[in-house]
Amino acid sequence: MNTRVLTGITTSGTPHLGNYAGAIRPSIQASKLPGVDAFYFMADYHALIKCDDPQRIARSRLEIAATWLAAGLDPDKVTFYRQSDIPEIPELCWMLTCVTAKGLMNRAHAYKASVDQNVARQVDPDDGINMGLFSYPILMAADILMFNANKVPVGRDQIQHLEMTRDIAQRFNHLYGQGTDFFVLPEVQIDDDVATLPGLDGRKMSKSYDNTIPLFEGGAKALRSAVKRIVTDSREPGEAKDAEGSHLYTIYRAFATPAESAAFRQRLEAGLAWGEAKDVLSERIERDLAPMREQYSSLIAQPDRIEDILQAGAAKARSLSQPFIARLREAVGLRTVVSSAASKHAGAAEPKAAGKRARFVSFRDEAGKFRFRLLSAEGAELLLSEAFDNPKEIGAVTKALQDPPFTSLVTEENGMVLVSVSGATVARFPSSRFACIQDAIGELGQA
Repeated sequence: MNTRVLTGITTSGTPHLGNYAGAIRPSIQASKLPGVDAFYFMADYHALIKCDDPQRIARSRLEIAATWLAAGLDPDKVTFYRQSDIPEIPELCWMLTCVTAKGLMNRAHAYKASVDQNVARQVDPDDGINMGLFSYPILMAADILMFNANKVPVGRDQIQHLEMTRDIAQRFNHLYGQGTDFFVLPEVQIDDDVATLPGLDGRKMSKSYDNTIPLFEGGAKALRSAVKRIVTDSREPGEAKDAEGSHLYTIYRAFATPAESAAFRQRLEAGLAWGEAKDVLSERIERDLAPMREQYSSLIAQPDRIEDILQAGAAKARSLSQPFIARLREAVGLRTVVSSAASKHAGAAEPKAAGKRARFVSFRDEAGKFRFRLLSAEGAELLLSEAFDNPKEIGAVTKALQDPPFTSLVTEENGMVLVSVSGATVARFPSSRFACIQDAIGELGQA
C-alpha cells in the first residue's frame, strides 16, 4: 500500500540555495522512493496572507514551478498542482472552519506571536492581523485533508499546525462520520538530517535576513559573487583554518561526496586561503547547478509549457477532490436533488411520470471535454462521468454500462463506487447512490 506524502510550497519569493538544499532536493528524492504517492502543491492562497503584491506572487509561482521541475521533479510520477486551481480546497476550508473552535485558533503560534508583538508596542492586540493569518491553520488542514495525506514533511515550527489538523479532522469525523471516518489523521514527518545552510553572515540562509545565495537567478556569475561575500575569520593564507567552524565547509558538505568533503577539509586545515576556498566552493556548487539552470532557463522562457504541466496536475488532483467534496457535501447536508430522489427510492417511491424512463445525456463541458450524465425518470442527475477526449467514446461506454451485470464493472473504495470499462475509470459516485443507479441502468437495459 502506498503512503501519500503531501508538501506545500509558499509562492512569495525566488528560491535560493538554502531552499534547494533544505526542501527542494530532499523532497524530490523522497518522491522517487518506492511506495510513495507524492503530492506537491504551490500554496498561492497562503501567499496572499503576507504578500499584497500581485506581480510578485505571479512571478514567484512561475519561478517556483520552473525551479522544482528543473531540479528533477517528475510530473508524471507525482501530483504537482497550484492550490488555487483546486476549488474544492476553499470549499472544504469553509466546512472545516464551521467545526473549528475559535479557542483552537487563538492558540496558534503565529497569531499569538503577532498579538504579543502588538502588546509590546502598546497598540491594539489585533492591530494589522487579518483573518488569513488567524485562520491559516484551517486552510492548511484543508490542503492536507482534501487528499487524505498520510504523512506531511514539516519543520518543527509547523508541528502545531499538524496537531490542529488532526483535531479538526477528528471533530469532523465525529460530527458527520456516522461510523465512517472521512479523513485520515495525518502524521508529522520530521527529517533532522536535511541540510540547513548558513547564509552570507552565518545565520540561517533566509530572505528575511537578506543573506541568501541565488539558486538559478543571475547565473554562475551571481553565484560566485554571493559566495565571495560569505563572512570568514581573519586567518591568513597558510594558516590552518577551523573547518568545522567554517560556513564555507558547511555549505560545501551539503553538495559534495564524503570523499570530496574530507579532501576540502584537509586543504583548509593545511592553510588554504579563504579566497581560494571560496573559488573551490563555487566550482563545486556550479557543477550541480549548471545543468539544472539550463533547464530552468528553458522553462522560464516557455511559460505555456509550465502551465500545461500544472493544468495536467490539477486535473489529476481534481479527479480525487471532486468526488470527495461531493461526498462531504452530502455528509453535511448540502445534498443535491439526486439525494432526495435516492432517499425516496429507499422508501416508498413516488410513481414515475407516465412514459418516462432513466436516460443518458451527453454534453461538452467548460474545458471542451465530453461527458455524460445518467438522469432519473424525474430528471434528477444520478451520475456524472469522467471527461473524454472523443464523443464517440461515450457511446461505447454507455452501451457497456447497460450490458448486465452492472456489478461486474464496479469497485468500492473509501465510500465511493468506481465504475470501470476496459480497465479505465469512467465514473465515480457515493456508495449511498448505488441501488438507485443500479436500478436506473437496469431499466435502461430492459428498454
